[in-house]
Amino acid sequence: MDAERLIGLSRHALTGSADALEVIAEAWQAQALAQVIGNQLALTGPQELKGEARELGEAGGRGCGLPDQPGLGSGGIRARQLSGVADPRSALTGLSELLGEVGIALVALACVTDEEGLYWQCIEAIDAADESNDRVGAMLRRLVAMDREDERERERTERAPRARGQARDGPPGALRR
Repeated sequence: MDAERLIGLSRHALTGSADALEVIAEAWQAQALAQVIGNQLALTGPQELKGEARELGEAGGRGCGLPDQPGLGSGGIRARQLSGVADPRSALTGLSELLGEVGIALVALACVTDEEGLYWQCIEAIDAADESNDRVGAMLRRLVAMDREDERERERTERAPRARGQARDGPPGALRR
């Protein structure tokens, strides 16, 4: 399944989370998705993203729960269904939105719980989602920088023939003999 579709499924599942265990499970699902997307981009993505992609894979892995944790449900880890990342920019944008939503859900849960263990679990999951989102943000900034460089290169390429013509013919308005 494509990254964007998995992100959409995860966002839908997070929205439908009815209790604390489901929110925590969806936070782990999001981290597992960050890990798998990062690993996939490190292998097959643009060369300029490979370093940050590896870092995202590592950060996502640190924030995942164990596969046998209660609350992950019968479907297991959703990220294992990833077939590829067709559009890195779109996938990273969606992943950033998902991680932000996870953070908000975890903050809300931490604010209402009286259980100390759950509170600290939320805090750790918030930190993990934030770290993963920082990595995603770095990758998106890199993509923007790459686009700007490509645009500058196109402009240089377009100006080069005109500049060669001017050098041969002289400056605009010059008299020719």
